[in-house]
This record gives sequence, C-alpha cells and structure tokens, in this order.
Amino acid sequence: MNNFTFYSPTYFVFGRDEENNAGHYIKRFGGTKALIHYGSGSVVRSGLLQRVKDSLQKENIEFVELGGVKPNPRSSLVYEGIELCRKENVDFVLAVGGGSTIDSAKAIAAGVLYDGDFWDFYQGKPITKALPIGTVLTISAAGSEGSGDSVITKEEGMYKRGASGEAIRPTFSILNPALTETLPAYQTACGVTDIMAHLFERYFTNTKDVEVTDRLIEGLLITMIKEAKKAIANPDDYEARANIMWAGMMAHNNSCGVGREQDWASHNIEHELSATYDCAHGAGLAVVFPAWMKYTLNHDVMRFAQVATRVWGCNMDFSNPEKTALEGINAFEKFLKSIGMPTSFSELGAKAEDIEKMAHTACYGDGRTGTLGAFVNLNEKDVIEIYKLMI
Repeated sequence: MNNFTFYSPTYFVFGRDEENNAGHYIKRFGGTKALIHYGSGSVVRSGLLQRVKDSLQKENIEFVELGGVKPNPRSSLVYEGIELCRKENVDFVLAVGGGSTIDSAKAIAAGVLYDGDFWDFYQGKPITKALPIGTVLTISAAGSEGSGDSVITKEEGMYKRGASGEAIRPTFSILNPALTETLPAYQTACGVTDIMAHLFERYFTNTKDVEVTDRLIEGLLITMIKEAKKAIANPDDYEARANIMWAGMMAHNNSCGVGREQDWASHNIEHELSATYDCAHGAGLAVVFPAWMKYTLNHDVMRFAQVATRVWGCNMDFSNPEKTALEGINAFEKFLKSIGMPTSFSELGAKAEDIEKMAHTACYGDGRTGTLGAFVNLNEKDVIEIYKLMI
C-alpha cells in the first residue's frame, strides 16, 4: 500500500424530505447569499426547486438563480455563473441536480475567486480556494456530491476535461433517495454504470497488497449488481435507491482509492465520445470499459480473474486464468445489456471514421502529453485499437 493523505469533510444529510432543510445548512456553514444552480425541466416540474427556495427564504438566505445546465456541462454557463456571482456578491453556491449540475457549480465556485480563466484548472492548475458549495442530489451517478472533482466541456474545441481540489469538495450534500424514483430506467442504468466505472478505475491498479480497498470495491460492485436490477424493475423501491445513492458517493469520494495507483484511461477515452456525440457519460462508459478490459487483460490477468471470481461468481481455472478473466468481462457486458446499456459504437451513434481524431484529441488535445492511464500506459495507437474493439 502506498502512502496517502485522505480528508473528506463533507457533511452528509441523508433521507426523505431533507431538501427542505437546505437553507438551514447554508446558514449553518456561513452562507448569506446563495447562487441556486440547476438544470431545467424536472427540478422545476417536480416542485423540488420551489421547496429548496422556500427553505432558503425561511432562513432569510438571499439567493439568485442560474438554470440551464446540460449533460456534459458547458463552459459558457460557467462563465455566466462566475459573472453573476461576482455581480451579486454571492458567498455560497448551491447545486440542485445531478453530477453535471454539481460539476458546473464547482467550476463557478472556483472561478469566482480566481483572477484568471477558470479553464486553467481544467488544464492541470490545482484548485486551492473556492466559494463553499452545497448540493441537493437528484441522480445517483457521478459521485460529485462527495468528491473534489469536476468535469466540464469547453465549447471551443469541444474538449471535455477534469479538475480537482479539496476546495471544491462540497461543504454539505443532501441525499434523498426518493428524488431519484422518477428517473427513467435508462438514466438509472447510466448512473449505475458510472458508479461501477469509478470503482473499476480504482480497482485496476499496479499497487500490491491493497486488500482493504479491493474488498471495499468488490462489495460495492456486488451491491450495484443486486440493487440496480431492483431499482429498474421497481422505480419506487426506496431501499434499492438508497443503497445505490450511498454507493455512488462511496465510489468517488476516494475512500476506495487511497493507498493505490489509479488508472482513469477509460474515463478519458469516453470523454471524447460524449464530447463528440453528446451521449450520456454512463452509456459511453458501458461501451468503453469492456473494450479497455479486453485490450489490457494480459497486463495482469490475475487481477481480472480475481474480480471475475469475487464479483461475478466465476469459477477459477488455475490452468487457464485468462479464460476466467474473459468470463468475468463477458459477465460484465451481459449485466450492462440486462440493464439496457449500449455495448457498441453503433448503439451510441458513434462513427468509425471519427476514431483517429478522437484518439488524437484524447492523447494530445488541449495540452495533453500523449499518453493515458496508469494501470497500462496507453499511447495514441493503443487508444485507436481500443476504439476499434467497440465497433
């Protein structure tokens, strides 16, 4: 196990109707005037946005609003939010929505206190200060409600890039599983896939003797396999939704990633798909991850065999561990299909003629140096081959 530091100070408020206390927590953590940041449609139609606003008014918290966040959140709205916060002297940012809304809120919160272009943070500059952030989560997927990470798409060039910093880890997050019960089955499945991908990015590591975090990851993966089917079959299953919601946070607040090298090549490869075709991030990961697994299998076949036996229930063939490893990958693909996820380029609307451009952008676009990943260091040629496995 590697040396590590781990600090996760987010105050989690979990359960039914807790969104009605958003104003209380903003006040508790020092906010006096908030930006309420959200998407569109469901948070308005469901009455959630109004309940949140009522809670702020009850606590005499002033607020301004900025809606319009899209999946794969865009830089133009971040710039608008930064300008609005500065103009209105906002001292707290409240995200009401899923991972896209929270990521956009984080970018705004960091940008308000920075003299330069907020995009500098998405080219590698550490985020050291930001306005405090709160969240009211509506989709179990990205884990942004508990992480110090954010992903934004820059419209000029359509670069989808990430930024990190403890300063953008939410001060508090309100998690009411009932708010996810109205999600379409496809969105629920995309969220489940994203959660599992966060776990796999940490699981496939070159670090030895990390049994504690291996077992944590395996337990969360098993939970997702079980609870996803229940939630999709019965959208009103609160307990299934609750388990998925908490697993989503655990998958990405890095409690499962401490002390171990992490990979993240698959996320970077997928970012080109969702930037190019505007597909759901989880759907893109469903296509990317099995292909990446097949391509990197022989780097550490026993690690793939381990997850096959511990998570997917495959029988270990010690005379042919590659067979066991492939059975595990096939079981993963079968599971993805069973919850309605795509597993090929054509199902995403992706085109083979875009492969070389996407691979080049993934490896070299917007200042990158040519390689991706840590478990296996991938160059542009490798990424092209992985894309080809998705066709």
